[in-house]
Amino acid sequence: MSKQLTPFTKAQLLPQEEMLEVLKQKGNLYIGIPKETSFQEKRVCLTPDAVSALINNGHRVLLESGAGKGAKFSDRDYSEAGAEITKDTAKVFACPMILKVEPPSIDEIKLINPQAIIISALQLKTQNKKYFETLASKRVTALAFEFIRDDDGAYPAVRALSEIAGTASILIASELLSNVNGGNGLMFGNISGVPPAEVVILGAGTVGEFAARSAIGLGANVKIFDNSITKLRCVQTNLGRALYTSTLQPKNLMKSLKRCDVVIGAVRGKNRSPILVTETMVEGMKKGSVIIDVSIDMGGCFETSEVTTHKTPTFIKHGVIHYCVPNIPARYARSASVSISNIFTPYLLKIAEDGGLEHSLRFDRGLKNGLYFYHGILTNKSVADWFDLKYSDINLLIF
Repeated sequence: MSKQLTPFTKAQLLPQEEMLEVLKQKGNLYIGIPKETSFQEKRVCLTPDAVSALINNGHRVLLESGAGKGAKFSDRDYSEAGAEITKDTAKVFACPMILKVEPPSIDEIKLINPQAIIISALQLKTQNKKYFETLASKRVTALAFEFIRDDDGAYPAVRALSEIAGTASILIASELLSNVNGGNGLMFGNISGVPPAEVVILGAGTVGEFAARSAIGLGANVKIFDNSITKLRCVQTNLGRALYTSTLQPKNLMKSLKRCDVVIGAVRGKNRSPILVTETMVEGMKKGSVIIDVSIDMGGCFETSEVTTHKTPTFIKHGVIHYCVPNIPARYARSASVSISNIFTPYLLKIAEDGGLEHSLRFDRGLKNGLYFYHGILTNKSVADWFDLKYSDINLLIF
């Protein structure tokens, strides 16, 4: 008797578990990079190298002519990297995804298409209620890069810019101490037989750590003050050496300020920086010494601080040179742009790989932390509390 042939094997006929389609479809991004219009803002979100990486992954980048000029990247650099260049600002803001360093202004928001995605800084302290209402009316999805967290729970964008600000504060101070700039004619370097410059750093965060790193590298004597013993311990570990560290005790601080040549203010508060150095303390400082108030963008930690600009960065009060420019990284626009670009690019490639921002937000808690608008719904509690607005928890909107 001939064996009956079946078109299926026994294994194929057995009940199978249901196979669901779980493959994520790779998305193609269309990114618009407008020219920064904020005062003295010279940075750009993506470098030509980053644009090249995105183009090679099948994405499109539309750049407003002159967007990279402040960071010394020409339109030609970008067009050779594969970006499209336009002089039409409205066309750039019509892109489905917009990348900016500074938050878009109210006039720029009007140019944005509904349901667009905006990735920029938020700078909560400089905004008002109307700003968020205008954003909501456009039903945009907006991410603030200073709130994005990485796997360690740190804020990569804030840290990168803090590293620049910390290093820059010492470079600026060393310039201000020279005779050319009306300083005491002191050199930071530890020249044989010459006592080193005395530097006091208030705050042992990232800015404080990188300021200390640079000052030590130049041969200065460094003293760090902070009320967190853990932070002081971390700075010593990260720098790999024992330093003079102290909690913020007025007596110790007064003594150090009287002797120092440079003091760096790098203390941040919840809403504004606490004032740690009173006017009386500044009066007691050496004539021609230098104050660099890095925390001026949060109100400053010196009672004598007043906001200055990159054009006229200093003023003298009680014989002490004050440098109080809020946006120090913009002074080194190219380095800052490369740093921001290095943070943005992997996120953009990941968003595309995940099949769009919606999917990325589901899987990446750090990225979700940066979200403050989701299709026009406010999702950030800090913003809501600050401006008395209604907000929804993002976890109830994205499953």
